Amino acid sequence: MDRIKIEQTDITGLKVDAIVNAANKSLLGGGGVDGAIHRAAGPGLLEECKALNGCNTGEAKITGAYKLPSQKVIHTVGPVWNGGNNKEEELLADAYKNSLQLALKDNIETIAFPNISTGVYGFPKEKAARIAIHEVQSFLEKHPEIKSVTFAVFDEENLNIYKELLVLC
Repeated sequence: MDRIKIEQTDITGLKVDAIVNAANKSLLGGGGVDGAIHRAAGPGLLEECKALNGCNTGEAKITGAYKLPSQKVIHTVGPVWNGGNNKEEELLADAYKNSLQLALKDNIETIAFPNISTGVYGFPKEKAARIAIHEVQSFLEKHPEIKSVTFAVFDEENLNIYKELLVLC
């Protein structure tokens, strides 16, 4: 699908309408992608996030992007992997679906996702990539308003997984 792109890059530098933050439930910053986005956006992002009263796993909330080149940040909380017996796959799918729904509602045409839940949350990378690609493709089939989705992968392992899976789809 030509509306899906893969880039091995730092998501904070992408010039898209919105980037997705793999946030924790507090939305107040943390490590990994979350910390990088908060650092790059500056203190205004933290102040706006404080007013959102957190976010549940699988849900999403939107803020301004402050010093980032994107216009918005969609914060979603992916699940912590606990062996797959606690609805982790369903919750990860929800994180993608809810982020895309929020993008649609906010007239966002270009969006970039990180590898949600695959860092310290321990979600198996290939399983997470399959869910991400499936949810994005399903959404794009129904919503031409979203012009492009970029998977901003951090490492070569994820880059190869996404490339291989997108060829199979």
